[in-house]
Amino acid sequence: MARLFGTDGVRGVANSELTCELAFRLGQAGALVLTTPEHRPKIYIARDTRVSGNMLFHALAAGIASVGARAVDVGVLPTPAIASLVRRHSAEAGVVVSASHNSFEFNGIKWFSGDGFKLPDEVEDRMERIVMAGVGTPLPTGGEVGDSAAFPGGEEEYISSLVSLCDADVSGMRVVLDCANGAAYRVAPEVFRRLGAEVSAHFISPDGRNINEGCGSTHPEALCELVRREKADIGLAFDGDADRLIAVDERGEVVNGDRIMALCARDLKARDQLNKNTLVVTVMSNLGMINTLKAEGISILTTDVGDRYVLERMRAEGCNFGGEQSGHMIFLDKNTTGDGVQSAVELLCAVKRQGRPVSELAGSVAIYPQILVNVRVQNDRKFEYLHNRHIAERIAAAEELFGERGRVLVRTSGTEPLVRVMIEGERMDEVRLETNEIAALIARELDGTIL
Repeated sequence: MARLFGTDGVRGVANSELTCELAFRLGQAGALVLTTPEHRPKIYIARDTRVSGNMLFHALAAGIASVGARAVDVGVLPTPAIASLVRRHSAEAGVVVSASHNSFEFNGIKWFSGDGFKLPDEVEDRMERIVMAGVGTPLPTGGEVGDSAAFPGGEEEYISSLVSLCDADVSGMRVVLDCANGAAYRVAPEVFRRLGAEVSAHFISPDGRNINEGCGSTHPEALCELVRREKADIGLAFDGDADRLIAVDERGEVVNGDRIMALCARDLKARDQLNKNTLVVTVMSNLGMINTLKAEGISILTTDVGDRYVLERMRAEGCNFGGEQSGHMIFLDKNTTGDGVQSAVELLCAVKRQGRPVSELAGSVAIYPQILVNVRVQNDRKFEYLHNRHIAERIAAAEELFGERGRVLVRTSGTEPLVRVMIEGERMDEVRLETNEIAALIARELDGTIL
């Protein structure tokens, strides 16, 4: 059976794969594994704006209360707000109901320990055993039953903490925000208004079904047009739970996570605040960006895909900055997880200190031609490519063709039923041909569909 937890918690179609019963069991398991029974432990819960959020929140909270803990409802807030709040209030754990960048029919449940970090595999495995086998001990009754409580002050506390992180004068900058109709729809505009920026906020009318729909960090096209039309200095797009950021320069061109990381890493290094002069990235980061920073004296450490693996490497190596091309960035001196709004504040400060247009700063970071093609397959078949001889031989042929001139990366998505094919190299025509042929072969062999 496939592991219940993916790279970012438990995720699936709400009320189908991710049921109320499963959410209830996850609440029980999280409370039992992450808390101690000596007193009534507190677990903070946030959610994004999708329609299934309330349903799953109540099931999760019921599971938490059923084993004697208290579920503290902070309402709709970005994922990183939970990481911050559990530390500030000495809660035993935190949990977020969100499927991040996925469309509205999906939802997810991801946990944080009391120190604000995502859970390691071995802790998730302990929780999974409880989910599958049941609690195994009598449940509390009477006065020992847990409960729930609301904490309406979480939003203001989180906004204030983000504003306090800004260490440059960004007043007067013309900023267009795309809040993805998600968890940052109130938080992000207020943060940048308090910083003195001229804010134009869009996709701030969630209806439970329009989260990430044609907007947000995975669909920046609308933001590109808005930036051009409004003659803004920069555009900033978040995903549904606001833990990632994609930017748009003043010309309306996308600035992806690699280039944002490069700009921020340079800024940190210039101020002697980049620990070990090292940036931690994943295997998806572009070779052009990596080579640009290496030439400037910034070392690169590489991990598997997933911000949790970036964070693990950062902590192991004593680094304080890392992230993913997709827009997850972790400024470990200021939070324990990726925070899209915080990353946007850091980027604005870096741009302001440089005193140059975003397009000029981003353009100085080389990016090699890169193509990513997703193949949708049945979720229980997405690992079959690893054992398919025809696919393995075709990948090996591409790797031999590119040699040291590029990279071939085929991997499964940790959150969706996808096999991803990514190739980068010096020639776009060569990259496109090889990517499409491998993707087509995977689709044929695994009965999949190219997206």
